[in-house]
Amino acid sequence: MNVGAVPPQQTPWLQSAVAFGAALHGRRVMRRINRPRSAVAAQERVWRDLVAQLAKTEFGRTAGIRREMTYDGFRGSVAPRTYEDFAPLIERMKRGEADVLWPGRCGYYAVSSGTTAGRTKYLPITAGMLDHFRRAGLDSLCFYASRVGHSGLFKGRHLFLGGSTALAPIDHGQPFRSWGGDLSGITAINLPGWVERHLYEPGREVAQIGDWPAKLRAIAARTQHRNITMVAGIPSWLLILAAEMKACTGAWPMKAIWPKLECLVHGGVPLGPFEAELRAAFGAGVNFHEVYPASEGFIAAQDTAPEAGLRLIADAGIFYEFLPLRQYDENGLSGLASQVVSLAEVKCGVDYALLMTTPAGLCRYVIGDVVRFVSTEPPRLVYAGRTRLQLSAFGEHVIEKELTDALTVVASRQALTVANFHVAPRFVDSRTGESRGRHEWWIELKSAPGVAVDPLETARGLDAELQRLNDDYEAKRKGGGLEVPLVRLVAPGTFESWMRAHGKWGGQSKMPRCRSDRTIADELRQL
Repeated sequence: MNVGAVPPQQTPWLQSAVAFGAALHGRRVMRRINRPRSAVAAQERVWRDLVAQLAKTEFGRTAGIRREMTYDGFRGSVAPRTYEDFAPLIERMKRGEADVLWPGRCGYYAVSSGTTAGRTKYLPITAGMLDHFRRAGLDSLCFYASRVGHSGLFKGRHLFLGGSTALAPIDHGQPFRSWGGDLSGITAINLPGWVERHLYEPGREVAQIGDWPAKLRAIAARTQHRNITMVAGIPSWLLILAAEMKACTGAWPMKAIWPKLECLVHGGVPLGPFEAELRAAFGAGVNFHEVYPASEGFIAAQDTAPEAGLRLIADAGIFYEFLPLRQYDENGLSGLASQVVSLAEVKCGVDYALLMTTPAGLCRYVIGDVVRFVSTEPPRLVYAGRTRLQLSAFGEHVIEKELTDALTVVASRQALTVANFHVAPRFVDSRTGESRGRHEWWIELKSAPGVAVDPLETARGLDAELQRLNDDYEAKRKGGGLEVPLVRLVAPGTFESWMRAHGKWGGQSKMPRCRSDRTIADELRQL
């Protein structure tokens, strides 16, 4: 496999042509989304188109979906659903049955386990979903080009640090063949020809490698002499890539290897604990661009300053709804249909469980994410955590974003570089003399700081920040329901060992940041 071969260089006129075409498309995108109430109008069009297709399916007929129904009728009669509700229907689709969730047959399935424990998900990827990912992905890059004022990003190649593109056949003993694999693999083999020729890295052969260390070595060998203008991935894996590039070339930061590198696209987890180290690793002059992708859809992307939140991509084929988290009950979703609100009804500062209706037939699907709107016109939001990964064993209702924000502040104040962390409840235990519950933080530092770390000082800092960020936590602390947190600094490699043991090492895998039980904490203790 000749992964290091350098392709013919793009001529200047061809580079300029690609950038010019991208600039024209970007101007059209920005004009379209910057019209007043454009997102709400777009969502209404998307909903009508989706309902027309859903009405043709077995699921749609069973759920009472009709082409002529109103949104209020849809909201009041079609219950929100989790993956477990769709799983039997998806199994039939995998065997080749047509018109089950979506008109026609579906041959591709994105395999995802998310960050929570549970069954592997097989998410159908139809032609409409592929079109969604292509359109939303390109629009997100147009957001970037618009805010920096030029399309130079498109004058070089884009390195995507994703999972393996190799797909495995799903064998059901049927003549119909379906395939499962990482979403990045499915989208990579369905790229438009011009994107694969002029933009996409690390190329098909390297992208297929499943062994993570071998893939990093191959990426370094292939790309070190290429004109890379953009790198995209999860923050922790971007840092691992930077270390591999340094080992391969001896150069640091990445800007020294790729002089025209201008954009670092990150998403999947909050940036906070990794930001300073990423800026040092990639070099001055590299802009950060945040996106919000999921296996279920490309949800939002940064279109202005990072503190303004991410712009909801409202016109790329997915319909979004929002269930106030205070009312969320996974075991009682059928009774919450009327509590769900559309984009036109959301309010700033409220935590919502995110629902999606997709061009793959997942209707009012609760994907497990929690979002919070920063503005409604235009609609910008932040990712706040997972519905199943709240920390509320004592009624404190702390979400992932608050934990990450608190740790980011404390780590900056104490000059700590965090490699990974997890937070769990520590319950009352008469055997240890603990009469009140508390949070237990498991923190792995990237390297030893210049001075000794005092876990008690770190714990007091985290406690103060969480009281500032979360009223319920503050009430529990001041009312005596919670003790000061306990901080455990763990040995380097602890979280890597946990992720390897759970098959989550490499690609797009993420560490669960918190749970309301001790499942992960007790496993970390054993390590």
